[in-house]
Amino acid sequence: MNIVEYSDREALMMGLSDSVASELRAALAANDTATLCVPGGSSPGPVFDTLSGVSLDWARVGVVLNDERLVPETSSRSNTRLIRERLLVEKAAVARFVSFIPVTGDPSDVDAEAQSEAVRPWLPITTLILGMGDDMHTASLFPGGDNLERALEQRDPPLITMRAEGAGETRITLTAPVLREAMHTHLLIMGEGKRDAFERARSLPPEQAPIRALLAEATVHWAA
Repeated sequence: MNIVEYSDREALMMGLSDSVASELRAALAANDTATLCVPGGSSPGPVFDTLSGVSLDWARVGVVLNDERLVPETSSRSNTRLIRERLLVEKAAVARFVSFIPVTGDPSDVDAEAQSEAVRPWLPITTLILGMGDDMHTASLFPGGDNLERALEQRDPPLITMRAEGAGETRITLTAPVLREAMHTHLLIMGEGKRDAFERARSLPPEQAPIRALLAEATVHWAA
């Protein structure tokens, strides 16, 4: 694990964007495709804004979410909506978005096994960006989640549903082994509270601090 501290949040966003773009560019030089796996939430928005304007062969990049809430894409709580508005625009508009939510039907009826079929061709992940909550969850791997034990161990199918007190809506998430097999992993955290939570997580088991399961090979990007 490597920890990079930045002078301010703007420097963090630029540094992380540069790292991600370089990794994708190198992967595309050696392979037919590359996979970028990203979180929802407001924190990575500036990274998405920058990446969307980067010159890459985006048509060969698959964009996959870490996780999604089982809500319609029109909801302000939808990670898919965020990605479409902030990342899949400008030059990145031609990237291939891999959705966890069926085009038709009720999102709450999602079948994780069926949706996994769309994800498998894009594994392993080339570059993974993670966020972390104050409760030390990442993706939708929540402490106390109903499927957390399985999600920490399950490689196939790569997706699993998750319900937890702190999650709000039911979620669908990539499992820890799938996330852990990413070629490059970046954890984005900002503020003293998140740094304190991160430091606590380093000494706790994944069952209590799920982010702990993904730290071994991660580069942690932090700014106050």
